[in-house]
Amino acid sequence: MSLVIEVPEVLDHKGFEVLIRDLNRVTRGDVRRVVFNAKHVRWTSPYGMIGLLAAGRVARERTGAAPSIEAPDNRDVRSYWERMDFWHVAPEVYDLEPVPTRAHGTSDALLEITPIRSHHDVHAVVERVRERSAAILLNKLHYPRPSVIQFSVLLSEVCQNIIEHAEADGWVCAQTYNYRERLGRDVVMLAVMDVGIGFEGSLATEHSRRHGERWSAGMALERALLHGESRYRDPGRGQGLQAIRRQVDRWDGELAIRSGDAMIASPTQEWGDLAHMQTGLEIFPGAQILVVMPARPEND
Repeated sequence: MSLVIEVPEVLDHKGFEVLIRDLNRVTRGDVRRVVFNAKHVRWTSPYGMIGLLAAGRVARERTGAAPSIEAPDNRDVRSYWERMDFWHVAPEVYDLEPVPTRAHGTSDALLEITPIRSHHDVHAVVERVRERSAAILLNKLHYPRPSVIQFSVLLSEVCQNIIEHAEADGWVCAQTYNYRERLGRDVVMLAVMDVGIGFEGSLATEHSRRHGERWSAGMALERALLHGESRYRDPGRGQGLQAIRRQVDRWDGELAIRSGDAMIASPTQEWGDLAHMQTGLEIFPGAQILVVMPARPEND
């Protein structure tokens, strides 16, 4: 039996929820092949784009066969996917022939989709983003030079979490946008995802017993983000996410972490569209992280 999953026209964090709702119709032994129909996609965020890779990986694990994907009909979307190296990474997840892509130079507005598979990848990603982040933060978002270093540390910490906690591969990418109507300024949107054991599974051994039946994905997210709890007993472990939250708060940005059937956002800005805590979402493995940082006001 084959199942066709219609990819939402707007593939952002909301579209991702629709995508995995349909994906959860796939159960082991029930569906042999999954087809993701992305023909009608007309807009994609970094979160949605690597979310499509994560969904494909889960479909592959559940069916035992690589899914296939229908490319967008929209020329601008196809061009953007190509620019973000989606088709370069997709054959690791999807059953498709290599898609010819045009050579393109580096850009100070984005970080192409980059797989994270090892500690070496984390260092490579940080080095790769260092120059890009400098251009974005200094020229587009008007941050002071120390913020360039802070951004690299933030990205390194988020990526490092995949290696240390997820026990699975992941992806990272970033893009600059103009939030003209919502904020009147540019923002950089950073997305990091994996399909590993998630926060509930990562923290369960060390923390679930004392919480008993109340232990859940939502509680695990709260303990990690708000209280700095970790799967390790070592002093100082688990402080990374708290440091990221404080940094994003200083920049008046937004940080959202989704895991299992819950999502926590901290802090929530007036221009944002994320609730502080959502539970009862569609279950999805691993962790999905979204960071949005706005440009500093010109008179700041």
